[in-house]
Amino acid sequence: MTGNRALPASPRSHRRRAPGTALALCAGLLGAAAPMPQAGTGTIGRTWPIVEPDALAEIEAKVATLPADLSKSFGPRSRWTALKSAPLGVAAADRTRTVVPFYTLDFDIKLPDGKLLYPRGFTFNPLTFVQLPQRLVVVHPRDLAWALKVARPADFILLSADGAQNGDPIALSERTGRAIFILEERVKERLGLTVAPVIVTQNGPKLILAEYGPRSRKQPAPEGKSL
Repeated sequence: MTGNRALPASPRSHRRRAPGTALALCAGLLGAAAPMPQAGTGTIGRTWPIVEPDALAEIEAKVATLPADLSKSFGPRSRWTALKSAPLGVAAADRTRTVVPFYTLDFDIKLPDGKLLYPRGFTFNPLTFVQLPQRLVVVHPRDLAWALKVARPADFILLSADGAQNGDPIALSERTGRAIFILEERVKERLGLTVAPVIVTQNGPKLILAEYGPRSRKQPAPEGKSL
């Protein structure tokens, strides 16, 4: 047929419309990628203002009322009872002892439903269930240099009292750059300590207490090793 039949567009006309078609396509893609508006958050139920003061603000306000240096209120550290070490005798000779630190419960241990799990008076050895990751090096303040040589990096160094000589663990820690602790009375009793220097090491379900006399202290072991 002739007359109104549409003729195919020429290649030149396709090239003329291409920019407009590309722009329309880009606009469509951008419109499709546009994020949907987020729904707003609302409040359900009644609300009340918070009347409790902020905990941090309370602490800061309290600190502001205290003296800048509280240590002056407690006097010299030499009189602090919290820094008093338990006393030990002086080891007269090398000796090795074995201690099993049994512990006896002084109260009942019950489950939440009231069932008795362990009764008062139950005795057990804690070393059956735990492994100490370090040794305890217990010395008098005068033997601290010896302790610093024989102690391994993970060992705990504990100061014991020797008469009036107690030692200041805070000052000694600052001076040596190593954490130094006091020997507490309850630790002394639990471990059965009587003299110092002594190195406490776990060996399975028991503790080995190696005491060092004057001769051994004059000939310290290489750093980090027992004599």
